Amino acid sequence: MHGSTRDMPVAIDLEQVRGQYAEWGTIQAGFETFKTDIDMTPLLLGLPDDRCQCPHWGFVIKGQITIRYADREEVIKAGDAYYMAPGHIPFLTAGTEVIEFSDMELYGQTMEVISKNLEALSGGN
Repeated sequence: MHGSTRDMPVAIDLEQVRGQYAEWGTIQAGFETFKTDIDMTPLLLGLPDDRCQCPHWGFVIKGQITIRYADREEVIKAGDAYYMAPGHIPFLTAGTEVIEFSDMELYGQTMEVISKNLEALSGGN
C-alpha cells in the first residue's frame, strides 16, 4: 500500500490542523499539518491518566513536537523519525508537518475522546 498528499482524502481541515488519512489494514496512516501551536492537554482529558494511550510511529518533515511523559520530555525536530509510547501528551508548534502511523483501533478510541473534548471546548457548536 502507498499514499501521498495528492491522493489521501482530507479528513480534517480546521483552523489549527489539516489531516489526510487512510486505513492500511490495522494501521492508520496520515499526513498532518499543524497550522497553529497546539497543546493537546485539554483534548486528552478523559483518557487513562489524561494522556494519549495510542502508540504512534512517524517522521517530522518540518517543525517540532515536544512530547511530555509522566517522567520525561522529548523534543522531536524536522528530520527525526519517532516512536511515541502510550502515556504521552504532545505539544505541536505551528508549521509542523508529520507523516504518522498508528494502531487503528487505539487511534479510533483516542479520537472519540478528542472529538468530545473539542465539542465541549467550542461550546457545542
